[in-house]
Amino acid sequence: MPFVRIAIVRETLADDPAAKKAEISSKVVAAIAEATGLPECDISVVFDEVEARNWYVGNTDVETLRSRSQQEPT
Repeated sequence: MPFVRIAIVRETLADDPAAKKAEISSKVVAAIAEATGLPECDISVVFDEVEARNWYVGNTDVETLRSRSQQEPT
Protein backbone atom coordinates (compact mmCIF):
# COMPACT_ATOMS: atom_id res chain seq x y z
CA MET A 1 0.00 0.00 0.00
CA PRO A 2 1.71 3.20 -1.16
CA PHE A 3 1.93 6.02 1.34
CA VAL A 4 2.56 9.54 0.02
CA ARG A 5 3.60 12.37 2.31
CA ILE A 6 3.30 15.84 0.79
CA ALA A 7 5.10 18.68 2.52
CA ILE A 8 3.62 21.99 1.41
CA VAL A 9 3.83 25.61 2.48
CA ARG A 10 0.60 26.27 4.41
CA GLU A 11 0.02 29.64 2.77
CA THR A 12 -0.15 27.91 -0.63
CA LEU A 13 -3.46 26.38 0.49
CA ALA A 14 -4.74 29.47 2.32
CA ASP A 15 -7.80 30.43 0.29
CA ASP A 16 -9.41 26.94 0.26
CA PRO A 17 -7.27 24.31 2.00
CA ALA A 18 -9.78 21.46 1.95
CA ALA A 19 -10.54 21.81 -1.75
CA LYS A 20 -6.89 22.18 -2.73
CA LYS A 21 -5.85 19.15 -0.68
CA ALA A 22 -8.68 17.11 -2.17
CA GLU A 23 -7.63 18.06 -5.70
CA ILE A 24 -3.94 17.37 -5.09
CA SER A 25 -4.70 14.07 -3.37
CA SER A 26 -7.06 12.98 -6.13
CA LYS A 27 -4.47 13.61 -8.83
CA VAL A 28 -1.63 11.96 -6.91
CA VAL A 29 -3.73 8.90 -6.09
CA ALA A 30 -4.93 8.60 -9.69
CA ALA A 31 -1.36 8.76 -11.01
CA ILE A 32 -0.12 6.08 -8.61
CA ALA A 33 -3.13 3.86 -9.27
CA GLU A 34 -2.58 4.16 -13.02
CA ALA A 35 1.15 3.45 -12.77
CA THR A 36 0.84 0.50 -10.38
CA GLY A 37 -2.56 -0.97 -11.15
CA LEU A 38 -3.48 -0.74 -7.46
CA PRO A 39 -6.97 0.31 -6.43
CA GLU A 40 -7.18 3.92 -5.26
CA CYS A 41 -8.46 2.79 -1.84
CA ASP A 42 -5.03 1.21 -1.19
CA ILE A 43 -3.16 4.52 -1.58
CA SER A 44 -2.73 6.90 1.36
CA VAL A 45 -1.86 10.60 1.21
CA VAL A 46 -0.84 12.78 4.15
CA PHE A 47 -0.23 16.52 4.05
CA ASP A 48 2.39 18.19 6.23
CA GLU A 49 1.62 21.90 6.25
CA VAL A 50 4.59 24.08 7.08
CA GLU A 51 4.42 27.82 7.64
CA ALA A 52 6.39 29.83 5.07
CA ARG A 53 8.65 31.24 7.77
CA ASN A 54 9.65 27.67 8.73
CA TRP A 55 10.40 26.42 5.19
CA TYR A 56 13.86 27.26 3.93
CA VAL A 57 15.32 27.28 0.46
CA GLY A 58 19.03 27.43 1.00
CA ASN A 59 19.42 29.68 4.02
CA THR A 60 16.42 31.93 3.37
CA ASP A 61 12.87 31.22 4.49
CA VAL A 62 10.05 31.17 1.94
CA GLU A 63 8.25 34.06 3.63
CA THR A 64 11.29 36.29 2.99
CA LEU A 65 11.70 35.01 -0.57
CA ARG A 66 8.06 35.77 -1.37
CA SER A 67 8.33 39.20 0.20
CA ARG A 68 11.39 39.97 -1.92
CA SER A 69 9.74 38.78 -5.14
CA GLN A 70 6.69 40.97 -4.51
CA GLN A 71 8.93 44.01 -4.02
CA GLU A 72 10.88 43.50 -7.27
CA PRO A 73 9.86 45.85 -10.09
CA THR A 74 8.31 44.20 -13.11
